[in-house]
Amino acid sequence: MKIVVNIFLKNGVLDPQGKAIEKALRSLNFNEVKEVRMAKQLILDLDEKDELRAKERIAKMCEELLVNNVIEDYELSMSEK
Repeated sequence: MKIVVNIFLKNGVLDPQGKAIEKALRSLNFNEVKEVRMAKQLILDLDEKDELRAKERIAKMCEELLVNNVIEDYELSMSEK
C-alpha cells in the first residue's frame, strides 16, 4: 500500500522558507500570490493490506520520528498501488 504523508508547519509557526519564496515570487511580478507555506512530502510503500492497520502504523511512525508534533501537523493519503 502506498502512503503519502504531507508534513507542514502548524498555523502560527513562522515559516521563513515560505516567506522567502513569497518574496521571490513577488519580485518576479507574481503579485497575485497572497501567501506561501513550505511543506514536505514523504511517500512510503508499506507492506500492509489492511487500511486501518496501515493508518495506525503510519500514525505511529509520524508521532515517533517523521513529524515534530510541537510545530508540525500532517495529513495522510493512501492508495492500493
